[in-house]
This record gives sequence, structure tokens and C-alpha cells, in this order.
Amino acid sequence: MKKINNFEEQCAFQEILKIIGGKWSMSIIFILFSGKKRFSELERTVPHINTRMLVKELKNLVAHKIINREVFATVPPTVEYTLTDKGQNLEPIINDLYNWGVTNLD
Repeated sequence: MKKINNFEEQCAFQEILKIIGGKWSMSIIFILFSGKKRFSELERTVPHINTRMLVKELKNLVAHKIINREVFATVPPTVEYTLTDKGQNLEPIINDLYNWGVTNLD
């Protein structure tokens, strides 16, 4: 396992945390591992999140190409979110973090 040894690597780590380090980001990504979800489904599924924070987290994840946002021309408009390939690549990492937490948090 590689250790973070220099300033450049520390800066890269900070950039990673800007993308997936939000309070709700990993929960949203984890939920999307099971497939596409509508906004209202995410709102119901992510525990204790309010609408404003969900919108903020989703915009950040879309901007960094972790998730896709697809709008359908219906009345009212339907919006679905899915993981990009980049987002799917986070699955083993987030699962490892989850397993670490189950084992080590008391």
C-alpha cells in the first residue's frame, strides 16, 4: 500500500475529498450502486438529508462526473440519477470503507 509522502500527493488527496468527502456523497453513491434512482427516491433513501443538501451534493457529483443526471420531458419533469463509469469505479473502495467501519467502529 502506498503512503502519502509529499505535498503533491496530499493536494491530490484533498481534491478527492472535495469530490466524495461531502457528508452525504458516499451515501448517495452507495445507494446508486443498486441502479438508477429518481430524486424523490434518493430523498427518501438517504437518512436525515434535507432537500437543499441533496440538491447540493447531487450537483457536486454531477459536476465531477461521478453521476449522470437525466431529465425526462414529462409533467411534472422526471429526473433520474445513475452512476457513471467513474462512479462505478468507487464501488470496491466504498465497500472496503463500509466493511472497515463494520469491523472497527464500536
